[in-house]
Amino acid sequence: MAGRYLLEITAVHLVLTALPGVAAALIAARCGIRNVPVLLATGLAASGMLALLTFWAFFADPLVGETTSFLLLFGSVGIVAWLLWERQIEGALLRQLVTPLLLWGLGTYFLVFFGFLHGGTDLPLNTAATRFSGGFPSDNAIPSFFAEWFFSHGHQKPVPVFGADWLSSDRPPLQVGYVLEQRRLPGWDIQGLHYQVLAIGLQQLWIIGLWALLLAAKVGRTTRALAMATVLVSDVALVNGFFVWPKMLPAAMLLAAAALVATPLWDELRRSYWAAALLAALLGVAMMGHGSSLFGVVPLALIAAWRGLPSWRWLGVAALVGIAVMAPWSAYQKYHDPPGDRLVKWMIAGVPEVDPRGAREAIFDAYGEAGIGGTIHNKGQNFVTMFGGGPMVGRLDHGVESLDKGELDEAIEDVRIVLFFDLVPSLGLLLLGPVAMALAWRRGRRSPADWTLALTCFLIFGVGAIAWGLILFGNLPARTVMHAGSYAIPVLGLVGAVAGLRAVWPRFAIYFVLASAALMLAIYTPTLRPLEGTSFSPLAAIVSVLGLAGFGWVLLRGAAADDAPA
Repeated sequence: MAGRYLLEITAVHLVLTALPGVAAALIAARCGIRNVPVLLATGLAASGMLALLTFWAFFADPLVGETTSFLLLFGSVGIVAWLLWERQIEGALLRQLVTPLLLWGLGTYFLVFFGFLHGGTDLPLNTAATRFSGGFPSDNAIPSFFAEWFFSHGHQKPVPVFGADWLSSDRPPLQVGYVLEQRRLPGWDIQGLHYQVLAIGLQQLWIIGLWALLLAAKVGRTTRALAMATVLVSDVALVNGFFVWPKMLPAAMLLAAAALVATPLWDELRRSYWAAALLAALLGVAMMGHGSSLFGVVPLALIAAWRGLPSWRWLGVAALVGIAVMAPWSAYQKYHDPPGDRLVKWMIAGVPEVDPRGAREAIFDAYGEAGIGGTIHNKGQNFVTMFGGGPMVGRLDHGVESLDKGELDEAIEDVRIVLFFDLVPSLGLLLLGPVAMALAWRRGRRSPADWTLALTCFLIFGVGAIAWGLILFGNLPARTVMHAGSYAIPVLGLVGAVAGLRAVWPRFAIYFVLASAALMLAIYTPTLRPLEGTSFSPLAAIVSVLGLAGFGWVLLRGAAADDAPA
C-alpha cells in the first residue's frame, strides 16, 4: 500500500509542479518564440517567480495565499488546455518540449524510489538524512517548518525559530513558496512524505536546466545522453536531490541561465530586452533559492561580459527585474524578522554561531584579527580543500585499510565522504576528461561542438571556483566544502568532463562514462545505517530500475526529434 501511495503522490506533485512552468512556456511559444532552450528557461523562470509570488501572498494573509494557489492551479490548467486545443503551436515543437518533461518525471521517480529503496517512508526526512550518509543536520526540514507557519499565520509576529537558532530570514524562501503552492493538497501529512516527494521533484529540475544548456550548445544526442545520465547518478544529484535542502533547485535556474549566456544564443539574446528580463529572473530566483548561488552568478556575469556586453538599456531592464525579485526579501530580513544575516557572517566572516554584530562589522573584525598572513593562509586552505588535501588522503587511506579488513561498509562511507565534501575529487573517474583534452590540445579534436561545450563548462567551473575560494573566509567553519557553494559548479564540471571525453575519444567515452555511472550506482545503492524497522523494498527497486531505464530510453530513442533545428 505504501508503494502504491508513493507512486500516486509522486505523480500528483509532478503534475502540480509542472503546470505553471508549462503554461508559461506555451504562452511564450504562442507569442512566436521557437527556440526550445529559451522556452525551457522561460518555464523555469516563471515557475520560480510564481512560487515567490505564492510565498508573498501567504505572507500577506493565508486566505490571500490560498486564493493565489488555487488561481495558479486552475489558471495554468486553463491556459494549457486552451493553447493545446487551438493548435497554433506546431506538433514538432511540442514534442521537443515534452522530452525534458518526460526526463524530469522519470528522473524524479527514479530518485524517489531509489532513496526509499530500503524503506523509511513513515519517517521520510529522517530517512533522507541517513540514506546516503552517517547523518545530515536538519536543514532539509527548514523549508517545511516555515511553510507550515506562513500557511497558518501569514505575517504574524514573532516568527518561530527553527531548532535552536535558525530564523526564517536566514534562508531565502523559494522552496517555501513551492511548498505553499501545494500545501492545500488533500492528504498532506504531518510526517513529511508529501513534502519530501515534492521537494525531490524540485531538486530534479536541474534536468530541465541542463537539457536547455545541452540543446543550446548544439551537441549531439549521444553526448547529451551521456551527460544527463552522468549527472543523474552522480553523488551531487543523488545525495542532494534526496536530502532536500534547497540547493539543487537554484542550480536548475543557473543551468538554464548558462544556456542563455554561455552558448551561441547570447549573440542574439543580448540585444533583446525580453531576454534581459528572463536572465535576470533566472538569476534572481536562483539567489532566492540559496545564497550560495552567488558563486554561480559571478562566472556567468563575467562570461557574459567577456562574450559581448549588452546595451545600457538592456542592463537597466535586467537590473529592474533583479531588484523586483530580490528587494522584497531584503526588506523582510531587515524589518520583519531581523537580522537575517547569519549565513553571510558564517561564510564571509567565518562566524558560525549566532552573533549580535552586523555583517559588515563581523567581516571587518574577522579579517582584522586574521591579518594579511592569516587571510592568505585561509584563502590557500580554501583551494586546498577543493582538491581534497590531507583530509581526503586520510579518508582514502582509511578506506583501503577497511577493505583489507573486509569492512566494505566503512570503505564505501569513506568514499562517499570524499565525494560529498571535495569539489575536484567529486568528478571521480571523469577527471580523465580534462586530461584527455590536454593531451589532444595540439592534435585536434573530433567534435568541435563537444570541445566547445567542455571548454565552456570548465571555464565556468574554474571562474566559479576561484570566486568561491576568494569570497569564503577560509577558516575551519567557513571553508570551501561542496555544500557551502553552488551545486551548478560541480554539475558543469561533470558535463565538461563528459563532453571533453566525447570530443577526443568519442567511442571510448561511451564505455568509460557508462562504467563511471555504474560505479556511482554501486557506491550509493547500499544503505549503511538503516533506520530501525526499515527493510529492503522490492517494489522500490523495480520502480527505480524502471525509472532509470525509461530515462535512458527517452535519451536514446525518444529524443530523436530534438536533433531537429529549434
